Amino acid sequence: MTEANEDAVVTEVDGNVLLITLNRPRARNAINSAMAQGLLAAVARLEEDPGLRVGVLAGNGPTFCAGMDLKEFAATGVPAGLFEYLTRGSTKPLIAAVEGYVLGGGLELALTCDLIAAGEDATFGIPEAKVGLLAAGGALIRLPRRLPPAVAMELALTGQAISATDAHAHGLVNRVAPQGQALAAARALAAAISANAPLSLIASKAIIVEGQGRSETEGWELQRAHVATVFKSGDAREGARAFKEKRPPDLARRREVVDRHPAVQVFLNCLERRAWCLSLSSL
Repeated sequence: MTEANEDAVVTEVDGNVLLITLNRPRARNAINSAMAQGLLAAVARLEEDPGLRVGVLAGNGPTFCAGMDLKEFAATGVPAGLFEYLTRGSTKPLIAAVEGYVLGGGLELALTCDLIAAGEDATFGIPEAKVGLLAAGGALIRLPRRLPPAVAMELALTGQAISATDAHAHGLVNRVAPQGQALAAARALAAAISANAPLSLIASKAIIVEGQGRSETEGWELQRAHVATVFKSGDAREGARAFKEKRPPDLARRREVVDRHPAVQVFLNCLERRAWCLSLSSL
């Protein structure tokens, strides 16, 4: 089967992890409309399947993604669905496993993920200024939040790339693996994450993402609704019970409200008063 007839994005379920693979290796996984639509469908699957807790985004071949398909852009414009994917994201954790070139739109795909595992050969950059464009898919907005602003500015203005080692030193990359082992490193992160309670994962991600740029007072207000949902969940009761019984918890995204556990009610009351509550010993 030729690449033109293959799916531009393929998915595979591994337990409660969804592996999403960019599948245009002969084009260095450049983003075209078929890929953008495939990414939208993959993330929709991750969101809608209650058995899936984490997504891993990888590229088929030695290059994660070399950016937007400029041939298609010259003919028809920005790939259909690309901006929708870049701005929609996922409420569940996403991990990028990157090798080789992570440039332009490819870096912007990686920046839609919460964590990045990189092969030691990976290079990160936004070279759009070199071809009369700019990184309009989120890099100019997201990079300064994940890199020192001066480093993000240098990448944008010079169009030059940085290594995986430098990206890790600056905090953009979470894990640097030997060449060809980024996916294994991402899978290890996914396994560690997916062992945790689904509601806790979704709430923790939302608080961190939505809390950026807010004051501490606004952060507490943002957190309050999430705490009410998580602390009243069946998973919260199961976690406490498992700890008491010295066994692993069976965390299965229980949304039902637990009985009025006194410590939970005290904690929620403290949040209502916007006050610290440090004594949770009854848990």
